[in-house]
Amino acid sequence: MAAKRMEGKLKSFDGTELFYRKDVPEKPKAIVVIVHGLCEHSGRYDYVTEKFNEKGLGVYRFDNRGHGKSGGDRGYVEDFQHFFDDADKIVELALKEQKDLPVFMLGHSMGGFIAAGYGMKYPGKLRGQIFSGPALLEIEALVKDIKKDDYFEKNPREKAPNALSSLICRDTEVVKAYEEDPLVLKETNLKLLGEAFVKGPKWLAENVSKYEYPCLILHGEDDRIVPADSSKWLYENAPSKDKSIKIYEDCYHEILNEKEEKDEVINDIITWIEARI
Repeated sequence: MAAKRMEGKLKSFDGTELFYRKDVPEKPKAIVVIVHGLCEHSGRYDYVTEKFNEKGLGVYRFDNRGHGKSGGDRGYVEDFQHFFDDADKIVELALKEQKDLPVFMLGHSMGGFIAAGYGMKYPGKLRGQIFSGPALLEIEALVKDIKKDDYFEKNPREKAPNALSSLICRDTEVVKAYEEDPLVLKETNLKLLGEAFVKGPKWLAENVSKYEYPCLILHGEDDRIVPADSSKWLYENAPSKDKSIKIYEDCYHEILNEKEEKDEVINDIITWIEARI
């Protein structure tokens, strides 16, 4: 099903410009808002978007502040809540432009953290949420040095290199493209890591009782960036009446990019969405 693509920018609550892209088929059945992960950008979801479009699902995606083609200091966020509020601007745009259509949200990794926080802060707007390798718990290996004595608060602009590439998935072509992508950040600021992976998980734990969206939680069993325990935590603690979890054997972090399994993952998401529209 051919989809019409449009790109644009909109101002978020504090004036930061968010770059967004819309791929909407002629007669969409639903809209999916995609939220990308740390250091990456929305352009890495072309294949997923194409597969969604083929099934009549429109896609709205955007670059998080400090990422991709959006505004804001590169790899920096002052407060993790700003990510939730930015996502709401895109959801509001979709709701306004695609009246009467159900809107879903798909969040990967840090985007899964953003989706979960969004779900707790903004109930009643979406038909449901899908999580891919969501980063919802404190990852000790990533934050142990920066959280000690509030190091990231005292040194917010200190840089941390992006050393994730070899761990994202088993497809060497994907890894190579990631490493050569000029829009993928080569480093982040400690403040962003502290906000998203130290303060953020504490807030989620305090607010998970407010999470009520239907949700599909997906994770790679061999994820070496975000352990599958993160997804299991959400499944066990979210009070949603409609929740499912699936762990994909042998898959690394980017289950939507694994050569052998990505179509299965995407089909699982489409099947889940179609049952709720």
